[in-house]
Amino acid sequence: MQDFRFKILVALAVFAPGLVTGQIGDLRLPISLDADSSEYDGKSTMVVFRGLRLTQGSMGIEADDGRANKLDFEDSVWQLSGNVIIDVENGHIECDSADLTFSNYALILATITGSPATFEMQRPNSPEPTYAEAGRLEYDLAQGIIEFSERAKITENGNQISSNYLVYNIKDQLINAQSGGDGDPKVRIIYTPKEAEEPGAPEGNNETNPGSPEGTEEGGR
Repeated sequence: MQDFRFKILVALAVFAPGLVTGQIGDLRLPISLDADSSEYDGKSTMVVFRGLRLTQGSMGIEADDGRANKLDFEDSVWQLSGNVIIDVENGHIECDSADLTFSNYALILATITGSPATFEMQRPNSPEPTYAEAGRLEYDLAQGIIEFSERAKITENGNQISSNYLVYNIKDQLINAQSGGDGDPKVRIIYTPKEAEEPGAPEGNNETNPGSPEGTEEGGR
């Protein structure tokens, strides 16, 4: 069991260590709200927005519909649905719906669902983006932890880990992968060796440089 867990942690070392940390400093900045239209639903005591757009520093949020129990961001919950897009520094999320919890004018919790919900992030010094998808994501910004559930998958540089439940601890740079139990998919890791990602190597005898005089002379014998 310990050996299996060790192998998982070693394999996961290739994945993004700085996932979605850059935007934390923006969460105290002013919040801008734009919408195509708005109305007040007296029955549910909710403020309803159509064509919602929120920005705060480098963070941007868009949705076809948005509902909030309060108009301010001091202590409110926002329910977004329809083509939800959440942009953070170096990161991009697309999903069907999201519940966003604001406290003291900062986004502290995002619960995201989709079929699947997708997350793409460009990590510094990495040639390819990190891609993640799951039926549900729960991002605790205060703790720096993201929970991926319902057929979760993370891919980077040809390497992939998938299971029914993944927990990524941003601060400690660790991923915990678990199977949900009987009938649920097992933890699966696919590792692509770097050599397999470098096609086009010269065929034939590699001991002699084919462009050298020796290579030409030997080829003519």
